[in-house]
Amino acid sequence: MYNAPRGTQDILPEEQAYWRYIEEKAAYICQLYGYERIENPMFEDTRLFTRGVGEGTDIVEKEMYTFDDRGSNSITLKPEGTASVCRAYLEHGFQNLPQPVKLYYFSPHFRYERPQAGRFREFHQFGCEAIGEADAFLDAEVIDMSWQFLKSLGLQNTLLFINSIGCPECRPKYLEVLRGYFTNHIGELCPDCRTRLDRNVLRLLDCKQSGCQQIVDQAPKSIDYLCLPCADHFQQLKNYLGILEIPFEVNQRLVRGLDYYSRTVFEIQPEEEKSQSTILGGGRYDGLIEMLGGKPTPAIGFAAGMERMVMNLKRQNIPVPPVPAPQIFIACLGEAARNEAMKLTAVWRRQGTGVISATSAKSLKAQMRQANNLKIARAVI
Repeated sequence: MYNAPRGTQDILPEEQAYWRYIEEKAAYICQLYGYERIENPMFEDTRLFTRGVGEGTDIVEKEMYTFDDRGSNSITLKPEGTASVCRAYLEHGFQNLPQPVKLYYFSPHFRYERPQAGRFREFHQFGCEAIGEADAFLDAEVIDMSWQFLKSLGLQNTLLFINSIGCPECRPKYLEVLRGYFTNHIGELCPDCRTRLDRNVLRLLDCKQSGCQQIVDQAPKSIDYLCLPCADHFQQLKNYLGILEIPFEVNQRLVRGLDYYSRTVFEIQPEEEKSQSTILGGGRYDGLIEMLGGKPTPAIGFAAGMERMVMNLKRQNIPVPPVPAPQIFIACLGEAARNEAMKLTAVWRRQGTGVISATSAKSLKAQMRQANNLKIARAVI
């Protein structure tokens, strides 16, 4: 008896209506905002993630599924989608197209995490990337798109949190101050935070351990150390969100978990206490394209967890349209009738009508019971 590996799940037929509903809403919103679909390989050169995501992140250090293929190349199953889209942007010369280039994807990702509600080792995301524009107008548009997408699903009581973590000009000073603050509290930090203190101090702000949270609440805020261009950019974003009438809260603890983020970061979470937190999150990554070998290229994007969206749709009892099912059942008695049934089934299917035909010599009563169990309203005998 075999079971699905821990941290994975089968998406059964009765679940497909939720996934189809989300995908159709996502594709429609992408069309409205001018995004085109892209599909990347399920695995990439490991260096794409160690360089792009960051060697000091939990993803690279603890969570990636990495192996050598038969050609002795180090390969990694994608832990996230942005680095792959940026690699494709460079590889296929998208920098020569009108900017920003707007792309979206649906993709499975893989991280070796502790499975819990809404978190799997194989998980799926709907993501969008807008590459080639630095203006805060685009930040506001991307956030508006993500907000309208979740509203189109019918999800209620969601909260938008934003923050700015600065740029390479102003962030080093903030990190120095932050490191000094946490060093003074090193005896109160959890083991993971002590390890991150020298390698990735920004990640301490994202610690979920209760013992660290009081210390984090009193930590210096990144928005107090922004350079003038970053401060102006963040103020413009807040002004644009006001124009769009999107409610938001500035959360100084919000940093996201990947090294490539800069300036704007944001998350949308359900309001319900103790629910699995982030449904959708993203931010600006102005240095990632350059990090991967391209010219300095600003960019911003987001990703939404499919499993978490399904979980919240169910939690809020939001009805979704059923997947279209066959409309007619054909019952038959005798071999000659079965031959005619096969012909009729083929004709209707070629005309676009969903049909199920009895496939064995059951009694008429058994065939009608089958039609009833399949919830097909019309039977042709």
